[in-house]
Amino acid sequence: MAVNGRVLAALIGAFVSVLLSSSLSYSLESDVKCLKALHESVQDPSHALSTWNFANKTEGFICRFAGIDCWHPDENKVLNIRLSDMGLKGEFPSGINQCAALTGLDLSRNNFNGTIPADIGNILKFVTKLDLSFNNFQGEIPKGLSNCSYLNSLILDNNQLTGQIPAELALLGRLTGFSVANNRLTGQIPSLTNNFSADNYANNPGLCGWPLPTCQVPSKKNHPGVIVGSAVGGLAFAAFGVGIAMFFHFRRASRKRKEGDPEGNKWAKSIKGAKGIKLSTFEKSVSKMRLSDLMKATNNFSKDYIIGSGRTGTMYKAALEDGTELLVKRLQDTQHSEKEFVAEMATLGNVKHRNLVPLLGFCIAKKERLLVYKLMPNGTLHDQLHSENEGGKILDWPLRLKIGIGAAKGFAWLHHNCNPRIIHRNISSKCILLDADFEPKISDFGLARLMNPLDTHLSTFVNGEFGDLGYVAPEYSRTLVATPKGDVYSFGVVLLELVTGERPTWVANAPETFKGNLVEWITHLSSSSKLQEAIDKPLIGKGYDGELFQFLKVASNCVLPAPKERPTMFEVYQLLRAIGERYDFTADDEVLMPSDTGDADYIEELIVASEMRENH
Repeated sequence: MAVNGRVLAALIGAFVSVLLSSSLSYSLESDVKCLKALHESVQDPSHALSTWNFANKTEGFICRFAGIDCWHPDENKVLNIRLSDMGLKGEFPSGINQCAALTGLDLSRNNFNGTIPADIGNILKFVTKLDLSFNNFQGEIPKGLSNCSYLNSLILDNNQLTGQIPAELALLGRLTGFSVANNRLTGQIPSLTNNFSADNYANNPGLCGWPLPTCQVPSKKNHPGVIVGSAVGGLAFAAFGVGIAMFFHFRRASRKRKEGDPEGNKWAKSIKGAKGIKLSTFEKSVSKMRLSDLMKATNNFSKDYIIGSGRTGTMYKAALEDGTELLVKRLQDTQHSEKEFVAEMATLGNVKHRNLVPLLGFCIAKKERLLVYKLMPNGTLHDQLHSENEGGKILDWPLRLKIGIGAAKGFAWLHHNCNPRIIHRNISSKCILLDADFEPKISDFGLARLMNPLDTHLSTFVNGEFGDLGYVAPEYSRTLVATPKGDVYSFGVVLLELVTGERPTWVANAPETFKGNLVEWITHLSSSSKLQEAIDKPLIGKGYDGELFQFLKVASNCVLPAPKERPTMFEVYQLLRAIGERYDFTADDEVLMPSDTGDADYIEELIVASEMRENH
């Protein structure tokens, strides 16, 4: 039986209230000391932790620090530490053991080094999620991780870890997320509670055992006579064996070259019209594709095949011989190595959500970097809103509201539930594509880190390149740091486009004396108490006026000058979802978790909190 969304929200709210009203026996001062120790132990060249001002002594002041979630905003009790992608350096900050109620630690995508502490099980007693990926941690994976008995997600990929995966990790009965890919691990893979795929162990040349190839067991025939006897013919037999192996190796390679499929992937076969290959094949994992095949499918990247372009690159429509149509993104030149690019693709290939454009494959050829997506039949939201169509705009208000809610849900998922969490950094109506049912699909997510580091959001804004002008949050010109609230601002501009029908850079319906962009026009009208005048005229008087004004207010709050005054992306989604409640655009089982934790494992954390309270 389906649970009503309001009832579910009420139940969760009641559960949270009970937990917060139950005083956990931890010293609040210890959490302040915890963050002080962390702050002092790391190097912060990008000043990402500039908001960590310990001079403030008011209750809950640490809850306003960047990357810190608290159990309650007015109580110095740390729930999660999220410091991903902040350019931090140093060794693992052992001082965080003083954050006794900590349930989540994310240090991913920084420059931490050294070893993971052997006593990490004592440092992080109640952690449910630990993400140390994309750093430079060395040494062995400590056996002490098995003492983190509440862990349900352990992400250690893209480091320099060596040795074996401890068999003790099999004791982690809650583990549902796990990755040690792209390290230097060796030996037998232990039997964990869940059967994780080969991708979770990829690019560790010394690992073996299911789901990777079987480990080679040394021969038990170690009798001296056997050894002496085998030595005589061993070399000759080995040479013969090597010859046979090389023969079949080159024969197989030659056959693949003749087939035009050196990687043995299904993309090359499907583009040649092989029967029985379906598009769904690519959705299981990201496939590596050949440049020649993509060139053929786009008529050598002909201008006639271009369907859009922007800061990250140019989009082409690709047509296969069997009639299948795809979208190919030809990225701008990046500064990342092939290994780094492949690692990013492995991550993005696993980022799947109803409101994201599915990544089907990629191609690397010298400096070329190409991504392959599903083609969205109705193009971009920008074209639907702003292209000159006979008979006026084709999008009525319920359809625009549906697009706004769906896009908000996708962005909220990227910010609060995706692992790793993703700041889009380049939101516009051109990155929101529409499928055959006008369901919004977000593109270009996760691509910001693949671009040239010098190609910043600001430089794009100054140069006025296609796609960003009018969307950049005002604080970016001062800090040059991308933040979730910067994404909220950019998405707020998209929402304004939906409800006003205007372009972000200029307003057709404004008086000739007005010189400014869409946000400035909204600010002007708001200050004059004339905000309703911004609503797209064809939408007025059709029974939607109340919804239109509510939607406009949400959009206006997203583009407030001060980042702290803007809602989170989760709050934007919830507000829009409430406006569209009567349309049944979303199902009850699609409710996202609250943004103050931003965790897909939030319920798990609540359960842990209950167990913590029972144990103290």
